[in-house]
Amino acid sequence: MSVSHRIVCGFSPTLYSRSQSLSFVRCGSFQLLHIFFNHVGYSSPLFPLTMPRHQCGGGSKGHRWVEKSNPNRQSTSYSVSDSIPSATTEIITNRLNSLGVAEKNEQSDASEPSIQFGNIGLTSHAPIHGKKSIWKPKSKAYGTVIGTTAAEVNNAPTDSMAVLANKTRTASTEKPDAGLSKLFSGILLENFTVDNSTYSIAQIRATFYPKFENEKSDQEIRTRMIEMVSTGLATVEVSLKHSGSLFMYAGHEGGAYAKNSYGNIYTAVGVFVLGRMFREAWGSQANMKQAEFNDFLERNHMCISMELVTAVLGDHGQRPREDYVVVTAVTELGSGKPKFYPTPDIIAFCRKWRLPTNHIWLFSTRKSVMSFFAAYDALCEEGTATPVCKALDDIADISVLGSKDHVEVQGEILEGLVARIVSHESSKHMEQVLRDYPPPPSNGADHHLGSSLREIFAANRNDEKQQIKALLNGVGPSLCPNHLDWFGHEVSQSHSRNVDQSVLSKFLQSRPADFSTAKLQEMVRLMREKRFPAAFKCYHNFHKINSVASENLHFKMVIHVYSDSAFRRYQKEMRCKPGLWPLYRGFFVDLNLFKVNKERLTEFSTENNAVVEIDGDTNGASAKYGLADEDANLMIKLKFLTYKIRTFLIRNGLSILFKEGPAAYKAYYLRQMKIWNTSAAKQRELSKMLDEWAVSICRKFGNKQLSSSTYLSEAEPFLEQYAKCSPLNQALIGSAGNLVRTEDFLAIVEGGKDEEGDLEPEREITPLSPTYTVKEAVRKDEGLIVFFPGIPGCAKSALCNEILGAPGGLGDDRPVRSLMGDLIKGRYWVKVSEERRKKPYSILLADKNAPNEEVWRQIEDMCRSTKASAVPVIPDSEGTESNPFSLDALAVFMLRVLNRVNHPGNLDKSSPNAGYVLLMFYHLYDGKSRQEFESELIERFGSLVKMPLLEPDRSSLPESVRSILKEGINLYKLHTNRHGRSSTKGTYANEWVKWEKQLRETLLGNAVYLNSIQVPFEFAVEKVLEQLKAIVKGEYAAPSTEKRRFGTIVFSAVSLPVSEIIDLLENLLSGKDPKIEEILNTMNLKSNLTKAHVTLAHKRSHGVTAVASYGPYLNQNVPVNITALFFSDRSAALEAEPGTVDGEKISSKNEWPHVTIWTAEGVAAKEANMLPHLFKQGEATRIEINPPVTITGILEFF
Repeated sequence: MSVSHRIVCGFSPTLYSRSQSLSFVRCGSFQLLHIFFNHVGYSSPLFPLTMPRHQCGGGSKGHRWVEKSNPNRQSTSYSVSDSIPSATTEIITNRLNSLGVAEKNEQSDASEPSIQFGNIGLTSHAPIHGKKSIWKPKSKAYGTVIGTTAAEVNNAPTDSMAVLANKTRTASTEKPDAGLSKLFSGILLENFTVDNSTYSIAQIRATFYPKFENEKSDQEIRTRMIEMVSTGLATVEVSLKHSGSLFMYAGHEGGAYAKNSYGNIYTAVGVFVLGRMFREAWGSQANMKQAEFNDFLERNHMCISMELVTAVLGDHGQRPREDYVVVTAVTELGSGKPKFYPTPDIIAFCRKWRLPTNHIWLFSTRKSVMSFFAAYDALCEEGTATPVCKALDDIADISVLGSKDHVEVQGEILEGLVARIVSHESSKHMEQVLRDYPPPPSNGADHHLGSSLREIFAANRNDEKQQIKALLNGVGPSLCPNHLDWFGHEVSQSHSRNVDQSVLSKFLQSRPADFSTAKLQEMVRLMREKRFPAAFKCYHNFHKINSVASENLHFKMVIHVYSDSAFRRYQKEMRCKPGLWPLYRGFFVDLNLFKVNKERLTEFSTENNAVVEIDGDTNGASAKYGLADEDANLMIKLKFLTYKIRTFLIRNGLSILFKEGPAAYKAYYLRQMKIWNTSAAKQRELSKMLDEWAVSICRKFGNKQLSSSTYLSEAEPFLEQYAKCSPLNQALIGSAGNLVRTEDFLAIVEGGKDEEGDLEPEREITPLSPTYTVKEAVRKDEGLIVFFPGIPGCAKSALCNEILGAPGGLGDDRPVRSLMGDLIKGRYWVKVSEERRKKPYSILLADKNAPNEEVWRQIEDMCRSTKASAVPVIPDSEGTESNPFSLDALAVFMLRVLNRVNHPGNLDKSSPNAGYVLLMFYHLYDGKSRQEFESELIERFGSLVKMPLLEPDRSSLPESVRSILKEGINLYKLHTNRHGRSSTKGTYANEWVKWEKQLRETLLGNAVYLNSIQVPFEFAVEKVLEQLKAIVKGEYAAPSTEKRRFGTIVFSAVSLPVSEIIDLLENLLSGKDPKIEEILNTMNLKSNLTKAHVTLAHKRSHGVTAVASYGPYLNQNVPVNITALFFSDRSAALEAEPGTVDGEKISSKNEWPHVTIWTAEGVAAKEANMLPHLFKQGEATRIEINPPVTITGILEFF
């Protein structure tokens, strides 16, 4: 029913059946409800009735695709909170009848008595008629799906509690508009007090998958995925990543949502595009199907998530040719934790409703999954949609075409792939779905669809509100019957939809009315207590306006996570507290605060406590499918360089280019390429192109920065012209404009690389990067900058003095100088740069804290402009989950500062705000874990020196010290949120004075302990000097950042040991024929043959799929039979026949498998392919090796 016709009705809905109805005639407590839900086994807002069975292997035994049929249902839309869907009533009533709970009543349409529970009316509903049968799956979930356990749902009558809250009445007789004015002005909320009679209900309205941050490296994730597939525990599912934005839809009452917002232009565009998808699919039936779809989502409390791809909301990697959505998730939100459909069920759901689906591949064997990763490695630096989809179609065990072809609707530029672990039964489940639900027809092709999205935007260019109205009017009332989320209620026009943050505190103080609310309160409390970077934004819920009263308030809450670090930190909390619900992306909650009258408060509290104290979340979905939690959440995103060129290197680099200049831009893109492990050849090509781009765009725009939202208007023509210059440029760019066609460059990828290459002397390609090769000595004709990403009190000045006085310096004859920051007037790093230019070959100790990326970038610029290397020296510390320095280290640094006297920087025991200053430095590193901190420094500068600080076997930090530090951290966050980092003046000035005094008392009182846990300073100096000298001499190896190098796969081959080939030729052939001996001497193999291999497949000659097909045998030993020697006056090669690996024959794609061992000067190695043909013509010699000699090699990618 619409908002304007919603009835304040009862707690218990009528349970309607064709044969009889059930009514509650007594309700003195909640006992009957407990009997009801426990015996029914309520676990979903929908109870499908059995259709003819379609057995699916993907679920457990008895898995069925089922259809719910009830011809007596009306099409009237109503909120799920108003009643239990009447499609469930027959099965519920039958179960209750069998338990003897239902009241015998021969009249099927008998009226139900109204029951009063406190001041909450319990009025039943009449049955609803006339609704067509609707498909809905009854299946288990796979992958990251997390379902509701039996213990949880049997004790959490969520829908009943929602009904109770939504029916709360008030005795107020004031006019509705007056009451709403009080609501929007904040008077109702201000007067709403929290006491023992205050309850709350929180219902998730829309959400997307939890964001799981894998702690393993990409290579470790790959290895684990392969292991799980190889042992039959799981399947790897891969999907295309369309380049758009997250859009979620929960029905016209549930709302439309973007990632962290709603009621704006983004959601209006999403609703419009979704409506257009219905018109394209259903034609003349579209309006009816839109209304049915809304009704379906409302009744079943569901949400669908989509990738919204459009040209009107800002540029990504390529402007799409069409505006469209692709469904990526279907979620049930009705009872307990959100339950995400597995991909086969998503496809069935979408085909039933004719919604767009994604392209999906399943890899269920070791061979296929290893081939998949090999294919990506071969394509990651050049892949576009056509070759990527073709390769995966050839390799996958199951390929499900998307209903929207990426090339047709978006273009060739492909953002990437998403690979994740799903149940090993998913393949059978998918096969069954594909049989049962064939691709639906498209009935709208010949129908006029109305104005397009781009036409509407073009006609309404000046006013965003007018654009929104035009979009929503274009959707029509069947999908969007009201515009409340965008324009609010008429009474609210003069008020903001935002509400006071006291809503959140009152929500947390209230008593949860159901299990879900208790879990959501737990989540919010934890995030607030741990100071996660997230906001809990509350708004008026305009859809519930007619239910608002002085003791019954409705709001919407948006949980907006600001940083990915919050997800990582939350995952750690989940490992410690398995009962925690996940932190979802795109998280929207309906809040209801209400009161229960005193007469029924005791009974309500007793029953309520029985519900909320039960945490049945002991068996996660992952356990159901035999997957440990860390395995169930394994996922890896695989992006393509052709997309990253546009988004990361061009678009995201615009602000640096225009604000800091071409030199800073060059440092930025080189650093990005290094982080991605881009091959050296691609780095050279990209550097040339990006330098030309920088010159071109700066010449055109001057100092006015190009907008990142429309950057493709300039970038696309530039890329198109650049691609025309050469086939190599075409391959680099991938696709641009209308003239660069995919088929033009598929055949010339990596065309400059020799297919053989073993006979060429190795030439190392030096990456164009401001970083330094591991184990390479710091050159004597270059300088060295030693700098300190630390905190005051980390002993950097004392360390610099020791380095200056060290006998022999750092092991070479370069002078060592130090610049102390506290003694330098003016801009310190400018002074450092000047000193570097004066003495470019010196070693400079930058005695100043270098705490952030801005400083690091300045140091990188100095290295590039003054020919220097840079080495960061950091205090060794375990760090916390969000800061690279532990509280133990912070306490030691503070004590050292408070023990100083006459410090040149005036930061010593006489400083009244010394503690505040150290907290300020400490928080400059906030948001980075220790691993992230160290990895970034290594990636930027190629090395890292750790200064020992604390004894490893020390006792725990005293609680008094820990407590005072946490108190200071909390106070600092409160202060900076209101006043920034300027000073301790302001609202909390008195609190700072008190805290500084307590800090000194606490640290000085624990000085003996804090001094005892530090390593001797002499030991720390010794270790730092050892590490610095190793770097200077080239004996240092940087710690691994666990990043794998991709993008260099061109061919697969079996590498053979050169020594065994030379022994074979000398021992078997020498002495048989003087001519052979003469040729062998001419070859001089001991000097010229450095590598030997049998080529199996080459990307240029045989295609990506052929190369990737050898992935399952990577790094395995392969026996190779050498059967003959062929030679002419221009080349020589051994005829080879690869053997088997684990019973599988390894066959070469080459017509003549061979090992090229020699070519004359100026002769290409590929000419050896012609030796059998020359032999037949009498222009080459063949010497048979009988019996064949077997040499074992290793299968590798090159």
